[in-house]
Amino acid sequence: MATHSIVLGNPVPKSPASSVHPRVEKQWLGYFALKTKPMHLKLSSGYRARAALGADPKAVEIPRQWYNLIADLQVKPPPPLHPKTLEPVKPEDLAPLFPDELIKQEMSNEKFIDIPDEVLDVYRLWRPTPLIRAKRLEKLLDTPARIYYKYEGVSPAGSHKPNTAVPQVWYNAQQGIKNVVTETGAGQWGSSLAFACSLFGLGCEVWQVRASYDQKPYRRLMMQTWGAKVHPSPSNITEAGRKILNMDPSSPGSLGIAISEAVEVAAMNADTKYCLGSVLNHVLLHQTVIGEECLKQMEAIGETPDVIIGCTGGGSNFAGLSFPFIREKLNGKINPIIRAVEPTACPSLTKGVYAYDYGDTAGMTPLMKMHTLGHDFIPDPIHAGGLRYHGMAPLISHVYELGFMEALSIPQRECFQGAIQFARSEGLIPAPEPTHAIAATIREALRCRETGESKVILTAMCGHGHFDLPAYEKYLQGNMVDLSFSEEKIQASLANIPHVAA
Repeated sequence: MATHSIVLGNPVPKSPASSVHPRVEKQWLGYFALKTKPMHLKLSSGYRARAALGADPKAVEIPRQWYNLIADLQVKPPPPLHPKTLEPVKPEDLAPLFPDELIKQEMSNEKFIDIPDEVLDVYRLWRPTPLIRAKRLEKLLDTPARIYYKYEGVSPAGSHKPNTAVPQVWYNAQQGIKNVVTETGAGQWGSSLAFACSLFGLGCEVWQVRASYDQKPYRRLMMQTWGAKVHPSPSNITEAGRKILNMDPSSPGSLGIAISEAVEVAAMNADTKYCLGSVLNHVLLHQTVIGEECLKQMEAIGETPDVIIGCTGGGSNFAGLSFPFIREKLNGKINPIIRAVEPTACPSLTKGVYAYDYGDTAGMTPLMKMHTLGHDFIPDPIHAGGLRYHGMAPLISHVYELGFMEALSIPQRECFQGAIQFARSEGLIPAPEPTHAIAATIREALRCRETGESKVILTAMCGHGHFDLPAYEKYLQGNMVDLSFSEEKIQASLANIPHVAA
């Protein structure tokens, strides 16, 4: 395989679609079984939220369409470029990696895209997800602010990631693909893809960043329980992995390296496609079910957010919550401040440059214009807060450049301090990723205490931290340290970004 190029493969013949599980007809709420219509299935967590907020339990249904923000932007985002020709990528360039329908979604300018019924059937296992008012956290902080969080941890994999894993695997199954490969950092995406593959009968192979592979064995076991093969990255299986190990046998790995390994395997096997858990347009598109539900839930309780806060690594969770609200903001219906929060250990939005760069370390992907720390950037392995990707989703980067949102970075000790406050007041233990949004929410709530403003703060609680407890152990034992921003490290990585005229 040639480096710095998209490897084209032969078309894969179609085969009949895989079957899906039958619709669930009962959901148990406490000790009572309630018969419900398919589009009104409610998990106990969702029922709890609506009961607590006094909303009509039938007011919110699962969205039947994904929302594409690109359709509402007067200035369209810069296109991805072919790494050899530097011309805009064509659909056939992406065919070795993705099924046809996902390529169409990646390049679509349509405002809404219908969600297939088979995908909706799986979504009903956990959607709609609850919107919960954090009254106990408000009391702890003694703030006049009203804090709400949209909780995605009720999914089978414990995070927002199945929102895109399920449709990605379904579209691959529709095209007759037999196997999918991917990378994963903390393991949330890998476990979500393994879950989706178990439903539709596809093989799943995952390259997990070595630092996380060692720190989070239970995420690996989740993937294996759902039938996936899991490799630590960098590995000796791929050319990209062997190259890294030759340079640094003790490499902690990075998402960029793991992407290179997965892409290499997908490009070399005609029956295998690649799935990505964040960054790309179609991934952000699938996550908008979060924001679409949340809009309706807030309307049902008569609230409008003044501030919307979400964590950002690659950006899918943040986009999923915020993009429908940005649509309403562009239409002049609401005017919230929209704030992205990232770790100081990997601050692509706040410290990176807006430039064309590779999505992976080996340079096998198209060039995407995004806020990047350089595709060679490897976060410190003691960084406990997830969110380890070197770049930000191109569409989020574009929205940031247009001024529709703001960004800040927060060190990991403050994030985990906020997580402890949240866990001891609200009961839920956050994954390391949303601790950033929680810390920023606490900052905003304390400002409201000082000013006396009763702002409505909406934040994204994108997953639980049940498999991330070693990070909490490190914090509770006083062994967690804040990682200083290394200007030299960033500049060395940025020096290797391709020179492409804007």
